Amino acid sequence: MKTLVVGSTGLTGSEICRSLVGKGYLVRGLVRATSNPEKVNALKALGIEVVVGDLREPALLASACAGVDAVITTVSSMPFSYVPGQNDLQSVDLDGATNLIAAAKEARVRHFIFMSFTGNVDLTAPLGIAKRTVEQRLRDSGMPYTILRPGYFMEVWLSPAVGFDAANAQAQIYGTGDQPISWIALQDVVAFTVAALENPAARNAIIEMGGPAAVSPHQVIHCFEQKTGRKFSVTHVPPEALQAQLADATDPMQQSFISLMLCYAQGNSIEMRETARTYDIHLKSIEQFAQGA
Repeated sequence: MKTLVVGSTGLTGSEICRSLVGKGYLVRGLVRATSNPEKVNALKALGIEVVVGDLREPALLASACAGVDAVITTVSSMPFSYVPGQNDLQSVDLDGATNLIAAAKEARVRHFIFMSFTGNVDLTAPLGIAKRTVEQRLRDSGMPYTILRPGYFMEVWLSPAVGFDAANAQAQIYGTGDQPISWIALQDVVAFTVAALENPAARNAIIEMGGPAAVSPHQVIHCFEQKTGRKFSVTHVPPEALQAQLADATDPMQQSFISLMLCYAQGNSIEMRETARTYDIHLKSIEQFAQGA
């Protein structure tokens, strides 16, 4: 089976490529002309066929999709490649993903796997609108599909990028800190993606994905304190402050990111026992993540 991975130089996409190659899949990676050469060379070193294309340029997608059995896309303009009016939620997450669906359908791709985000939160911001619209367009396309809906990534939401700095024993948390959240590890998102290619249960399915248990931010901090032997300095950001920030935000990415923080403050619990059993995924726990960190 030959699989096209769109977003192949990104955090999730590159690990999906690595896992697919390890399982013996033939992999084609779509990269932009402006992609980081080191990341592109890393794909080539794995034996991945690299093709240049861009979701914003439909004419380039036909050849990328030609001859592949499956398409996996993890692409989002948020947060690292976001450029308002050029590379943003409208042009990439909505229009670009729609272009890819059309190209895959024209190429008679037999399975389209789309990386979205958990449906257990009410994200009515631009990112949420784009993702849910693309989900519907994929379902309406007639292609066999899998929609993956991961919760909050451990590697992102328990990192200094959003105020969780384990190295310096400091944490900024949103809301009371007592709300349960089904944090998910990157390795498990990758495992579900690969499993979706192989498991018939994933065909025409939406898969909600979280960790083995819903754990509150305060419990996460306690776990890290036990592992590191250091007491954390904790700052709380109340929902009211986030609502005020959202009211003042004019940029779609800012609106979306603040909205994700608000959803975090509300909690996001996902029951995973049956799903993990169906796809034979051994989910990484917060304790394991803290140990590794």
